[in-house]
Amino acid sequence: MPASGPIASKDADVFAPTEKGNRQLKSAGTSLSATELQLLVLIDGVSSVAEIAQCVPHIPRAGVGVALRKLAADKLVVCTSDLDSDVTGSGFSTIAVPAGFFSGLSADPNPEADKGVSALTRRGYYVSIARRPAEPREAKEGWRPTILVVDDDPDLQKLFRMYLSLEGFAIRSAVKRDEIVLGLGKQPAPDLVLLDVNLPDANGFDVLAKMRLHPVFRNMPVIMLTGEATREAVLKGLRGGANGYLTKPFQPDILTGAVKAVLGLSAPAGKKE
Repeated sequence: MPASGPIASKDADVFAPTEKGNRQLKSAGTSLSATELQLLVLIDGVSSVAEIAQCVPHIPRAGVGVALRKLAADKLVVCTSDLDSDVTGSGFSTIAVPAGFFSGLSADPNPEADKGVSALTRRGYYVSIARRPAEPREAKEGWRPTILVVDDDPDLQKLFRMYLSLEGFAIRSAVKRDEIVLGLGKQPAPDLVLLDVNLPDANGFDVLAKMRLHPVFRNMPVIMLTGEATREAVLKGLRGGANGYLTKPFQPDILTGAVKAVLGLSAPAGKKE
């Protein structure tokens, strides 16, 4: 892999994810900060720093630069100007975007950002993100963490219940809005929520937003689930306070790994290492 040079993160710079960076988005367990994750989702080898910064106006421009330098130092991204060969021939994926795609996102558009971030709303973006808490959590004897599974697919509900129960978790299910309210309010309170985006009478992003405004549920871990992901949707979930984001379909070990990672478990629930 080509080595990256000094990172100044100028507006015209273009960054691409390395193989290591892509693994961070697929490993179902990461210790990256929320800011670093949001930027890593947007970095695609085509979009400039200015274009990416427009997508995260809630992050100060200085913060974008700091996070990019950290990602580069950890070899998760590389500045394409430092590469000896063409990006598309170096294991990085690039997708062209129509000119003017981003023109309506800012009242004071930046000419360098006219192209926009590539594939932001194109479906088929797959990730397995699960942010580990700062401190690991030991699975104590007899403790069965409760998982509230919010999904309208009965087959997936059965699979979730089977795989997570085998790992020692107690499962609670919900499909509609009133069931979500009951599932959150029932004692013991859920230790984690698996939250589908598309529900019969609710939107998962709206549910997440209401939880983050509630004093009781503000810090409750949430992993978003969806079968039709885009970079835009993943970014929306992370910005909204999701602790993880899984795109369907995924393997059972990815699901259980993500749950354990977000809960900070050092060993399977109810088991000793």
